[in-house]
Amino acid sequence: MRGWYTLAALLIPTALSAQIMPPEDWSHLQDLHLSIVPRTAEEAARIAAVTAPPTDFSAPRAFEENGGGAATVRARAMADAFSLPSANLSFEEELQFRVGNGLFRRVWVSAPASTLASDGLGPLFNARSCQRCHLKDGRGHPPEGPDDSAVSMFLRVSIPVTEAETPDLEALETYIAGTHHTAPDPVYGAQLQDFSLPGHAPEYRLSVRYEPLELRLSGGEVASLRQPVYEAADLGYGPLAEGAMLSPRVAPQMIGLGLLEAIPTADILAYADPEDADGDGISGRPNVVWSAEFGAPMLGRFGLKAGEATVRAQSAAAFAGDMGMSTPLHPEGWGECTAAQTLCREQVDGGDPEHGGLEIDQTGLDLVAFYSRNLAVPARRNVDDPQVLHGREVFYQTGCAACHRANYVTHRLQDGGAQSFQLIWPYSDLLLHDMGEGLADHRPEGRATGREWRTPPLWGIGLTQTVSGHSYFLHDGRARSLLEAVLWHGGEAESQRDAVITMAPEDRAALIAFLESL
Repeated sequence: MRGWYTLAALLIPTALSAQIMPPEDWSHLQDLHLSIVPRTAEEAARIAAVTAPPTDFSAPRAFEENGGGAATVRARAMADAFSLPSANLSFEEELQFRVGNGLFRRVWVSAPASTLASDGLGPLFNARSCQRCHLKDGRGHPPEGPDDSAVSMFLRVSIPVTEAETPDLEALETYIAGTHHTAPDPVYGAQLQDFSLPGHAPEYRLSVRYEPLELRLSGGEVASLRQPVYEAADLGYGPLAEGAMLSPRVAPQMIGLGLLEAIPTADILAYADPEDADGDGISGRPNVVWSAEFGAPMLGRFGLKAGEATVRAQSAAAFAGDMGMSTPLHPEGWGECTAAQTLCREQVDGGDPEHGGLEIDQTGLDLVAFYSRNLAVPARRNVDDPQVLHGREVFYQTGCAACHRANYVTHRLQDGGAQSFQLIWPYSDLLLHDMGEGLADHRPEGRATGREWRTPPLWGIGLTQTVSGHSYFLHDGRARSLLEAVLWHGGEAESQRDAVITMAPEDRAALIAFLESL
């Protein structure tokens, strides 16, 4: 299936479309994780043509149905719709995917254990496996009642750093201009864990209650929203530090991550507009993060605030924070235990001398990363339905595509691979945007403020109910439908939200039908 189509067969070369020139120098940011074949001028012209916004809404665009390019798989009405390998993997690569899937699904146990390949969990953790947070490789959800656990949701925590406590930033190689300086809680670290091994207290219990909000829409419709209020209840190690900032996080869906990783950094930065130079009210900003993996600053792409640069780094951070497992990027056997949690740090870990004293060695981490990169994007449904086509027009006319940028062409990679030179449709610019006070967590992360979030990709969003058994959206699952998710938009997206509130009901219904087709 590789080479299923080529860009040369798409549209004739045209002049490059006008793009915003960022005022900040980002020329030092490179795609260090990829072996790239540079684009020719002819390729760049063809790419500009096929990624230009549509002008005709009477029919689907060429290849629009295949959101993941040649890696796209047929959409299936089953819970495993997000768990399929990229369609253009070789036989050997599909075997590698299956082995990675085994590690992703593995239920880890405490050390020491007779199953040396599966021990090392904790001592503090949020889940016993990757799959238990990313259920069926889909979205997690908030607790649905007092007896429901928060296994696919947790609270991040940090405290502000005063000017007197700020180190000599100019002397730090990891200093990134514009970073908001915070520190982990001195006792609880950067993430609260609600499970623990015997003999250790869990750090907390996630408590959430909702305050109802009603919003009147055009045509006499009324939307019932819910405003969440979170609490870190039953703290196991004393109170949080003064000024502690909490941020709820629901596990996101996993599809298409390798394709997002293969988008050229320059293509993402070309749409950054921190000062709103074009006056459209949209001020997308990149989150630039320090990569311990490559020893250099890189563009953040992954995580709800774009706090990680690569799929491997995101996977390693999840092993450490969610399960207390050591990897080459986070070699501490105690995971997230702080120096104040002495009993936790003294617990025997599952480090294997044959694997460098790690619980997940480089081979294991690479297998999980390969699996995560190659979870396939399902094909869109109903792309030629008249209501869906009208909804796509509403999507563009309302300005939704200013942040949810439809398509890209990935890098041509020297070693080929499933992500090489694909026309993809993620509907995200992967940039940070101020989403208003309603969605603010008031907790900075890197360069992201407490009101900013990365634009989430929309591909596959219409299959959420099928895969995950629920329809909860946004970073904390507060929205119970796609319409509720839209109505929570504020800040830079306030005018788009207001347009949805006041538009004709049939236009609003068409917009939702378009989103459900993605």
